[in-house]
Amino acid sequence: MTCNVGGIEKPIRIVGGLALIGVGALGGFPAIGMGITLTVGVVFLVTGVIGYCPLTSLLGINTCHPESGGKK
Repeated sequence: MTCNVGGIEKPIRIVGGLALIGVGALGGFPAIGMGITLTVGVVFLVTGVIGYCPLTSLLGINTCHPESGGKK
């Protein structure tokens, strides 16, 4: 799998995903709000951890370092 999430974006996605999961779980939102917040948090966390995001791939965005060759 080609890496397209790297640099500063990777830790921002991981921390942001964990924060959204925490807010979704403990925020006291209605069920739909909690579901949306948890889903977005999990997507951010997973894309940050694996270093690949299908949406940024479709948009042609790559924040991995060029010297890594775009590979994970």
